[in-house]
Amino acid sequence: MAKIKSLDELKQLREQFKSKVDIREKGDNMEKLVQIRVAMATCGIASGAREVMNALVDIVANEKLDNVVISQTGCMGYCYAEPTIEVTIPGEEPVVFGEVTVERAKEIVEKYVKNGELLDGIIPVSHKTVDE
Repeated sequence: MAKIKSLDELKQLREQFKSKVDIREKGDNMEKLVQIRVAMATCGIASGAREVMNALVDIVANEKLDNVVISQTGCMGYCYAEPTIEVTIPGEEPVVFGEVTVERAKEIVEKYVKNGELLDGIIPVSHKTVDE
C-alpha cells in the first residue's frame, strides 16, 4: 500500500472502505433497496464511468439515501452508449440509462430514484428470445 501523504488522501481512502462496508451491511435485504449498477468494463471506464460512479457515491452519501446501494458491474453490452448505469427500484423492472455524465447522474437520482419520474436516455430492451 502506498503512503498516505495528505489528509485528503486519508479521507478518500476512508470513503472507499466505508462504501464497501456499506454494501456488505446492506447485502442481506438487497431486494428492498434501490440498486444502481455502474458498467465498469474497459469501454465504460474510458468513457467516464469511474467519475460517474464516484459522483453517485457522493450524491447518495451527501443526501443520506440509506435505501440506495451502488455497485459496479462488467459490460452490459451497450458500448455505444457508455457510460451506462442500471437502476432497479424494488418491485420494478430494471432501467438502463445511457451516456450518463456526472450531471446526468445527479438528475437520475433526483428525478427517477427519489420521485419515480422517467427521463430521456433510457436504453430500451429491444431484443427478443427464440420463444417470442
